[in-house]
Amino acid sequence: MAARRRKGVRLELTPLLDVMFLVLVFFIYSIFDMTMHRGVKVDLPGAKGVEEKGDRVVVTILPDDTLQLDGVTLSRAELVNRVSAIRASSAGAEERPAIIVSGDRSASLGTGVSLLAELKARGITRVSFQVSGAAEP
Repeated sequence: MAARRRKGVRLELTPLLDVMFLVLVFFIYSIFDMTMHRGVKVDLPGAKGVEEKGDRVVVTILPDDTLQLDGVTLSRAELVNRVSAIRASSAGAEERPAIIVSGDRSASLGTGVSLLAELKARGITRVSFQVSGAAEP
């Protein structure tokens, strides 16, 4: 009688690769969701604009004219100092992050203009105002 040869254990990799791919896709979508919604929710003024590319520093002006940087309330002088430090720590002029001012529709114009003037006095000229993208009626 011939001896039967015992088959070795076979490991199927296809289901493992499918699961790993789904986990990778989940983390990629999670990262995109976290990076897109930085800052505080404000009622933006309506206007057509162009989207800023690259790194950004978002300064928020709340309806009561309070200034925030990354969700932290700061005085105007502290905010300008921090923004200047962030810009100075960047290597080249092309790599410096753009400054985005996200001002609530109810905030006073004077707060935005005085902030813009102080940033310009520090040599920061690449400043944009964030808008909702739809023209106001």
